[in-house]
Amino acid sequence: MTQLHDTNYRGFASDNYAGAHPEVLAAIAEANGGHQVAYGGDAYTARLQEVMREHFGDQAEAFPVFNGTGANVTALTSLLPRWGAVISAKTAHINTDEGGAPERVSGLKLLSVEAPDGKLTPELVDLEAWGWGDEHRAQPLAVSITNTTELGTLYSVDEIRAITDHAHSLGMKVHLDGARISNAAAALGVGLREFTTDAGVDILSFGGTKNGLLYGEAVVVLNPEASEGLVYLRKLSMQLASKMRFVSAQLIALLTDDLYLRSAAHSNAMAARLRGALEAEIAAGTIDNLSFSQATDANAVFAVLPSGVADRLRETFRFYDWDAAAGEVRWMASFDTTENDIDVFVAAITRELAAATTRPSTAGALGR
Repeated sequence: MTQLHDTNYRGFASDNYAGAHPEVLAAIAEANGGHQVAYGGDAYTARLQEVMREHFGDQAEAFPVFNGTGANVTALTSLLPRWGAVISAKTAHINTDEGGAPERVSGLKLLSVEAPDGKLTPELVDLEAWGWGDEHRAQPLAVSITNTTELGTLYSVDEIRAITDHAHSLGMKVHLDGARISNAAAALGVGLREFTTDAGVDILSFGGTKNGLLYGEAVVVLNPEASEGLVYLRKLSMQLASKMRFVSAQLIALLTDDLYLRSAAHSNAMAARLRGALEAEIAAGTIDNLSFSQATDANAVFAVLPSGVADRLRETFRFYDWDAAAGEVRWMASFDTTENDIDVFVAAITRELAAATTRPSTAGALGR
């Protein structure tokens, strides 16, 4: 097939834009050939169980799925009865970017609370943790957190433990959306188990696509007593792959020889390079019309730009508005982002900001 895109092009819209890591593609090729039992009865899915237990403990059980929304919906459905509700941050992916799938597909109620940095606390959980026994209210029976969050911020191990302890004391279960769990591990400098299993998380959505997989995620049950029916729910949610060996092989590759950490640490470092370079320009007085709206804890940089600057930059570099009215944008680094990519982008941002006070512009934006 003729190549249809410029392989030198780099954008900063999402780590989903990056291709597949060469080690992941090699794993797919290794898993190819011959016949293997379909629907998860293959050698690679069996090996994946062993690998997941190495990282999350002997009780862990993995259910490979196609995508992150499928992982979240299937995981949450397994935690709750039909009358159950989930407390989350208002910015959580399950609340803002999954097309209402948790509520439409599973029929569960989302109870979202304002969290300016994207992170829940026990006190924020309590804003919606009430009404048990009231037949007129969906029953708050689970809490969902994301690490790293949709705002690029990071929960510490102690912060997660505080939430799980509080939730469990109220009879609620805890789900962790780990779409960027590798970036969280790299930023925390601890193993995956420390801020999941050992911190009291009951079930997680393990992300791979944003960190070099071609496709594929996994629901990982950490507390078998908290989850029920996943073997049926995965099929019911249209997330059961017939050729599951190719999803499992990718996840094995990601979790072997620290590929998940190597890739995530690199993307985190590139985001830090981007922010650091822009902060240096501010300190030098080259620009004074840029600010940052969130901490850069992992591979996301949230910034506020003057009107029109984002649109001019997007003529060359694709990225998303986060809050167009406020001029807030999100820049994401990926496992294949290079230092030169960052330096070229910083130079372009600096030029546009320097010209912003003299060049007329019109507002407009691409959707998130």
